[in-house]
Amino acid sequence: MKQKWIAVASTLALAVSTAIHADVLPADQMNSPWYTDAQSKLNAKLDTNNQFKAKNVILFVGDGMGVSTLTAARILQGQLAGNQGEEGYLSFEHFSHTALVKTYNVDAQTPDSAGTMTAMMSGIKTDVGVIGVDEDIERGDCSTLEGNEVATALELAEIKGMSTGVISTARITHATPAATYAKSPDRNWEDVSDMPEAAVTAGCKDIADQLVNFEANIEARYSGVDVDGIEVVMGGGRRHFLPKDVAFNSADAVSAVEGDRTDGRDLTAEWQQQYSNGQYVMDQAGFDAIDADTTERVFGLFNESHMQYEADRGNDIAGEPSLTEMTEKAIQILDNNSKGFFLTIESGRIDHGHHAGSAYSALTDTIELANAVTKAVELTNAEDTLILVTADHGHVFTIAGYPKRGNPILGKVVSVGEDTPATDADGMPYTTLGYTNGLGFHELADATDADAVYNFDIVSGRQDLTNVDTTASGYHQEALIPLSSESHSGEDISLHAQGPGSQLVQGVVEQNMVFHIINQALDLIAK
Repeated sequence: MKQKWIAVASTLALAVSTAIHADVLPADQMNSPWYTDAQSKLNAKLDTNNQFKAKNVILFVGDGMGVSTLTAARILQGQLAGNQGEEGYLSFEHFSHTALVKTYNVDAQTPDSAGTMTAMMSGIKTDVGVIGVDEDIERGDCSTLEGNEVATALELAEIKGMSTGVISTARITHATPAATYAKSPDRNWEDVSDMPEAAVTAGCKDIADQLVNFEANIEARYSGVDVDGIEVVMGGGRRHFLPKDVAFNSADAVSAVEGDRTDGRDLTAEWQQQYSNGQYVMDQAGFDAIDADTTERVFGLFNESHMQYEADRGNDIAGEPSLTEMTEKAIQILDNNSKGFFLTIESGRIDHGHHAGSAYSALTDTIELANAVTKAVELTNAEDTLILVTADHGHVFTIAGYPKRGNPILGKVVSVGEDTPATDADGMPYTTLGYTNGLGFHELADATDADAVYNFDIVSGRQDLTNVDTTASGYHQEALIPLSSESHSGEDISLHAQGPGSQLVQGVVEQNMVFHIINQALDLIAK
């Protein structure tokens, strides 16, 4: 009896304590927008549906989009809208579930995109620089390819009868998009001219060839399988599909000879011969003419090499669609399949902006990725579509100093309570954003093309920024260690999820877990 009363007393005490705790919370605290906003977000998470199976999956990959990039991009997004910036969110940061992802490759502490995307696509980690193969491969050795190929989520979706698509603002043969469809001992074998003669003789195929012949390759690899090929392919990299012959130059060719292929093959023509019901497009006009309700498949190659940075799209000779426009068109085509679709979308040039030391280019492309995610959310149903947003790795990109709230994220540090830029021990102002290594300070007047910096010498160490507009599009941040290109970093990146199965996105996970989350949602592998 004594224990019973002790239990009752404890329950009453807890109830009283809880009531008192609630009563003592000041009204200003409870009514603060900080308090109410956080509570509403918690309630939204509690209301998330408990479905685990999806009809569709969309995987967004911001190449090089580390956590510091997300933070800086959300601040820039807010400041471009006239706000202080720190209080905002990128679209996918509102998603109900988030995890941290470990990015190392089997043989590397700091990874590359080939190994990381292969992990996300196959469910196993692998080495640096190899695509669609396991760790038993020897990079650059064609003889080690056979038997080490892995199946990817895109391939399994095709086998299941789903529609599939792959989009990138980089070359479509570049490491991240290639890892969805290709098997290569070397990520650099984008076309036959990039391969050693021994590899060609041994029977290895270049990545562009594998994309165009994806359907035949799958059916040859898996007995009894009948697929209809990737429905939507859009990105850059046209040079890897065209012969090295001026006669095959496109209307917006930048090089005197656009094509790189030394085997004389025009893979764009070969694709059109295979798919008479498909549309090959290479510019904005061709893209705009696509009727998503009636078009069954699209092959879009919008640039000789990588597509333009988002800030530069207006400068393209023939015009390029934005990542948001490509996302919209792809979903409208793919959702015609009652069996569902699997779509991978890469914002590849975030990575390139960082490599060039241009925070402006990296951040504006990150904002465009967030816009594309918004469009995907608008066009799909959260009850049947799992949307995942992640990166493959980060960069040595820092947010430092003690700038006051609302200080321009691309600007010089101005401390709390001050009106003029803070100075270092040498009396010089410094920026909030910087890089640990890379090409260093450059001020390119009226330039948004971050890659123009490669035409200049490395400038390492501190510079006097007193009269420099560090918020200008042509400004490249200072770097501590001089390198010919800024490098990747090895810290964790984030994974954001909405829709059926998003509940599994939590904690700290290995990068290959992304495949298993996709498989859980779509049942790609028969149990």
